[in-house]
Amino acid sequence: MKRILIGLAGLLASATAIAVHASAGAGATTYLPAADVTAAFAKGRPLLEVEGYKIHASRRETAGQAEVHVRDTDVIYVLEGGATIVTGGTVVAPHTVATDEVRGTLIEGGDVRTLAKGDVFVVPNGVPHWFKTVQAPLLYYVVKVTAPAGGTQ
Repeated sequence: MKRILIGLAGLLASATAIAVHASAGAGATTYLPAADVTAAFAKGRPLLEVEGYKIHASRRETAGQAEVHVRDTDVIYVLEGGATIVTGGTVVAPHTVATDEVRGTLIEGGDVRTLAKGDVFVVPNGVPHWFKTVQAPLLYYVVKVTAPAGGTQ
């Protein structure tokens, strides 16, 4: 019985240490009401953008441009619709549209995949990607995890 109590005390001490560490580095929590999220998907717009990550309620009706996010890794979760996405390869007619953001008309080569409702797809930073075709409306969450300047995920 003494062994169990000592083990339990150690476990509680470890859990307390973990909780203190987690709360010491945690920022404010964020609540996004369902009505705000639904409204965001109606047109497609960011839900939250803070240092280190962004959450977007994305909507596509048509194919897009080829994209390369120098620092952002995209974690995509498809809610509705589908798409053909091309990753890798070479961006045609690349041009910088913002700091660490490149766009182009399409991708030559690359891997072609079909995305459908319920799929999760991760595009690491620096990897070209392009929604070549879309079964509209394509609704998807994107969590963009931003690498430190000069770093990678």
